Amino acid sequence: MTDDLIPLPEDFAERFDRELRPACQLYVVSPPRIEIPAFGEALRTALDAGPVAAFQLRLKDVGDDMILRACAALLPICQAADVAFILNDRADLAKQAGADGVHLGQGDGSIAEARALLGREAQIGRTCHDSRHLAMEAGEDGADYVAFGAFYDTTTKPSHYRPQPEILGWWTTLSQLPCVAIGGIFPHNAAPLVDAGADFIAVVRAVWDHEGGPGAGVAAFGEVLGW
Repeated sequence: MTDDLIPLPEDFAERFDRELRPACQLYVVSPPRIEIPAFGEALRTALDAGPVAAFQLRLKDVGDDMILRACAALLPICQAADVAFILNDRADLAKQAGADGVHLGQGDGSIAEARALLGREAQIGRTCHDSRHLAMEAGEDGADYVAFGAFYDTTTKPSHYRPQPEILGWWTTLSQLPCVAIGGIFPHNAAPLVDAGADFIAVVRAVWDHEGGPGAGVAAFGEVLGW
């Protein structure tokens, strides 16, 4: 199946209504390198600054011990703030750490295997790049959310995929599953994605590299998200 066989519905404009879904929320992803325990304080500051729905720990090229140590330090902070703690890539380590869920790239194993390991209550997300087909496949396989991106240029996780905002609205006409927009998102460019139908916007540098600190980085999204 190819994406050009899955067009926007003819009655797209009539069927899409932002008011039928909860307001778009903030999904904060960790920077690629962190230091424990210092990052724990930065995370606490970020979560105290506004309504963050989820935090994803995304560490690449580090050992399992480091990932589990980070989980042990950061998971209680998220729990205290009532923020979902999602681990990137590794369902096995998510299980071991007691995470709320896992985010799987296209090469990170099957959703069915992750579900069997983590249970019915776990939140399982799937990267779908710019592909309608991959999103539909993820939904059929039992994902709890799908993620599209990168919508803008990004140095955090460089990507040649550039979906158009319309893919978010297309998805919300077909599925009740939430969709996440990711990739180079800052307060100044988030509005088109929110307006198009994103249920969550995932952000990295906008929070951790903000000149005013991570709390100011989170708070800066208040206007576009209607806080």
